[in-house]
Amino acid sequence: MSLRINDIAPDFTAETTQGTIKFHDWIGDGWAVLFSHPKNFTPVCTTELGTMAGLEGDFKKRNVKIIGISVDPVSSHDKWQADIKTATGHTVHYPLIGDKDLHVAKLYEMLPAGAGESSEGRTPADNATVRSVYVIGPDKKVKLVLTYPMTTGRNFDEILRVIDSIQLTAKHQVATPANWKQGDDVIITAAVSNEDAIKRFGAYETVLPYLRKTKQPSA
Repeated sequence: MSLRINDIAPDFTAETTQGTIKFHDWIGDGWAVLFSHPKNFTPVCTTELGTMAGLEGDFKKRNVKIIGISVDPVSSHDKWQADIKTATGHTVHYPLIGDKDLHVAKLYEMLPAGAGESSEGRTPADNATVRSVYVIGPDKKVKLVLTYPMTTGRNFDEILRVIDSIQLTAKHQVATPANWKQGDDVIITAAVSNEDAIKRFGAYETVLPYLRKTKQPSA
C-alpha cells in the first residue's frame, strides 16, 4: 500500500549532516519538505539541492523546514556539498539524511522491501524511484506527494505555490483553481452556503452553481 495524502508521515531516526534527528521531533510544530535523491554526485540532483538552498529563506517565511535525503552515507554528503556550491553558487545549510541502509527509502515506499540493506554497489538507476517530494503538515500528515523521473529537475517554485495553497485552504473554507498563485481569486467550497459566503467573504461570483469565486482571504 503506497503512502497517501493525509496518512501520517512515517517517523524515523536517522543520521544527517547536522547530527542525529528523530523526524517528527525535528519537524516540531511547523511544516516540512522532505525531498529524496537516488545517488550523490548526480547532475540533476546537484542542481536541485543548490536550488533548494537558494530558496531556503522563502520556505522559512512559510514556517517550512527543508530536509533532503540521498541513498548514500553522510560522509559522502559532506563531500558532495562542495560540488553543489560550485554548480549553483548556493551553500546547503539544511540537513541531508544519510540513508546508507535504505531504511527511510523503504519506509516511505520509494524502494521495495526486497531492495536490500545497503546503498553500496547500487547505481542511480537502481534507486530511480527515490525521486519524491513530501510536504508534511504540523499534524505530521502528508499533504502532498510528487515523484519525478531522474531526467527531469524538480520545480521548487511549484512546491512553494502548493504550500501557499495548502496553508491558505487549511485556514479558510476555500480551494484554489488551476494555476492559482498568491493574490488570485479562490473558490468557495461546497461546505459554505451562499448566505455564509456573503458573511465570510463579502461579494462573490457564481460561475456555475457549484463554482463560486471570491477574492483571496487575508490572514
